[in-house]
Amino acid sequence: MSYAGPGFEPPQPPRSSVRRALAVALAVLVLGGGGWFVWGAVADDGGGGKGDALSSGDYEPLSPIGTPGISVPSGSESESAAPLAGKVVVVDPGHNPGNFKHTAEINRKVDIGTNSKECDTTGTATNSGYTEAEFTLDVARRLRPVLEQQGATVKFTQDGDLAFGPCVDERARIGNAARADAVVSIHADGSSAGNRGFHVILPGAVHEGDADTRPIVASSKVLGEDVKDGFVRETGSAPSNYIGDGTGLDTRTDLGGLNLSTVPKVFIECGNMRDSADAALLTSGTWREKAAQGISEGIVSFLRGS
Repeated sequence: MSYAGPGFEPPQPPRSSVRRALAVALAVLVLGGGGWFVWGAVADDGGGGKGDALSSGDYEPLSPIGTPGISVPSGSESESAAPLAGKVVVVDPGHNPGNFKHTAEINRKVDIGTNSKECDTTGTATNSGYTEAEFTLDVARRLRPVLEQQGATVKFTQDGDLAFGPCVDERARIGNAARADAVVSIHADGSSAGNRGFHVILPGAVHEGDADTRPIVASSKVLGEDVKDGFVRETGSAPSNYIGDGTGLDTRTDLGGLNLSTVPKVFIECGNMRDSADAALLTSGTWREKAAQGISEGIVSFLRGS
């Protein structure tokens, strides 16, 4: 039967039936359509301005309301995903690839508390010409993302962006100004052939002029021990056979970068560039990646325990 004739209105269902039908339709829309009903309402919220015209790629749809199996990470889960959140680490790549072009500037004397020393040096190199400054920047750049992935804020004293330096006193000030939770200065040694292995340099107790390391000696030692242990685990390298009596640790009071620090800080000499066996490691990208991982492991261990 048709209701298409003139003057005819199709029969209207009872009002109660309409309400029931609408209720069912809305329930299906909300439950079956997931979060799109809610998302549409939010995205269509008035207010004008730059955000009015949104493409489908601008937002992820909300999860359906009440969908089982979807939960917000707890505080402990967030902390485990970013164990270094809120921590500041300053990485100090030793020397600078441009230092050799600025001998007058880097030879200028600066106060290190106990005495005066050169602003900086060119560093050493392997017999094949791979420089310490290239090495330190490479390891530092590998180290940075590893620490950042764990939530740390990472600052460099230089990233190859300076003509020379910075001077050793300025390197210390950068860590101090950042209120760093840990500072690691990356180096490679230039000792005689046959001298092999790495060592970590710790600040000795100094209280003279602008230098006062007494508040950081103990914490820096813990940092140094953690970095040493992490470095051994990741690289398999043995501690130095010529410095530190096999401990891999050496305490010094003549380094401005340590003397002027007010935050926990160590140097690591990752190997001897003048020894052919060590040089083979230092020039290997695969090994430098392990070195960065080892240093990171030590920093993480120190910061999680502090």
